Amino acid sequence: MHYTVNGHSTYCYTGGKPFDAAKPSVVFIHGVLNDHSVWILQSRWFANHGWNVLAVDLPGHCKSEGFPPASVEEAAQFVIALLDAAGIEKAALIGHSFGSLIALEATARAPDRVTHLALVGTAYPMVVSPALLDGALNDPQRAIAMVNTFSHSLLAPPPSSLGPGTWLYGSSRALMRRVLASNREHNVFHIGFKACNDYANGEAAMEAVQCPVLFLLGDADQMTPARATKTLVGKARNAKVVTVRAGHALMSEAPDETLFALRDFLSAPAA
Repeated sequence: MHYTVNGHSTYCYTGGKPFDAAKPSVVFIHGVLNDHSVWILQSRWFANHGWNVLAVDLPGHCKSEGFPPASVEEAAQFVIALLDAAGIEKAALIGHSFGSLIALEATARAPDRVTHLALVGTAYPMVVSPALLDGALNDPQRAIAMVNTFSHSLLAPPPSSLGPGTWLYGSSRALMRRVLASNREHNVFHIGFKACNDYANGEAAMEAVQCPVLFLLGDADQMTPARATKTLVGKARNAKVVTVRAGHALMSEAPDETLFALRDFLSAPAA
């Protein structure tokens, strides 16, 4: 499904179901050099269990037009504008990595429009190493390999292979290459990493959040270590922390555990 947001066509995957704004809604927000497909299992489950689903491609990524957001704040305003374009009064926001910061900031800016906030593979501050920032700008293929090494807990089963014919490291690397190639004018890799690194409003944003908050973390996450959520957890009014056996790529390394944690969280009373 496509919406016009800020004058540009924006793609949202609906989980294979017709969009129905009368249903409770959930918006999935991907991280750096990803797209809507990283949520494929979770988004389809919710779409088939009574939820209205929008798994978005951020501006300038894959099927969405526009300029890639240069800051978390800019991306948050885009998410709020997406709710307006879709005619959604309230929604649950679920974000992974960069997407978690976007979801947090959007919730702080429009607290009356967010029923639940799920931060998956998050950290604050979300510091990106100088080597990765430089690599994303000057040697993106090498940086993609580095990110995938850090993002997966193991490079052998389990959990990095779900069985014969699967290879999480390889499929993730292929996705990142495809997303990078989808925008020849702007380096969405470096822009996204810099936005994560520069974001400085996390504590103030969390203090403004009024809805229930889930921190869904990987116990072997090297990109956003679980210990790096301590500040945000301390600022949250109504926080729940769930840790699963996975690295940074929770949705693929621990798909069932991630889904169950989100399912249980969104079953809690809305704000």
